[in-house]
Amino acid sequence: MSRVRDAVFVLFLWGIAPATQAQTMASAPPGAASPAPNHAAMDIGMDSGILTHGVLDLFEGRVGGGQNAFRWGGEGWIGNDYDKLWFKSEGFARGNGRVDDGRHELLYDRAISGFTDLQVGVRTDWASTTGRTWAAFGVRGLAPLFVNYEATGYLSDNGQSDLRLAASVDLPITQRLILRPEAEMNFRGKTDPGQRVGSGLSDIDTGIRLRYEISRKFAPYIGVVYAGRFGQTANFARKEGEGSRAVRRSTVPP
Repeated sequence: MSRVRDAVFVLFLWGIAPATQAQTMASAPPGAASPAPNHAAMDIGMDSGILTHGVLDLFEGRVGGGQNAFRWGGEGWIGNDYDKLWFKSEGFARGNGRVDDGRHELLYDRAISGFTDLQVGVRTDWASTTGRTWAAFGVRGLAPLFVNYEATGYLSDNGQSDLRLAASVDLPITQRLILRPEAEMNFRGKTDPGQRVGSGLSDIDTGIRLRYEISRKFAPYIGVVYAGRFGQTANFARKEGEGSRAVRRSTVPP
């Protein structure tokens, strides 16, 4: 059932992504990179009414490293320049049928400057491991050199703590061809056998993707990614017959 619920959320984001991504990208000046879907820059002095935005920016098969996998990641919001309601979904479907890191978040977002938002809300984990419910609080924004960043802390219903750090940047090669490096790191306060996660740095997921914007609504891509699990998290993976670190090719599935 958890995999079915994850699939529903993926299809929901896939449905809303094309039209709303076009709305965000339309404001890019000629020759500039399309705005990354997660950047928080805005002119908070201009309240333009209720708007919506959504994008499915990770929808890829991963091949190589001894084990194939599928990853999804998307987000959407509704609101105005000051206040938004965000929904996020991401996770992995492994080649052995397991769903890992299937997390879904509902967040209230408040702009505190033209480049920084504060967020607070709830996260729920629906995966093949033990489910968890978390309180979430964090910050997201646009750093110098147009680097998009997120830092989010979580406290679970059973006393666990989690920290997620993520960053990305769009590097234009042409008006349509965009190179995007990005990275995500997760830290856990203490070992959680139910979710097969150890304390400290639990995993890193990083990669570089080259996308071609066929239109403002659709941009297929290819890339190379590195996924690593560390410490006790790596030990849990090896006990399940999985590798702890791998470099893989990533591409949008047909």
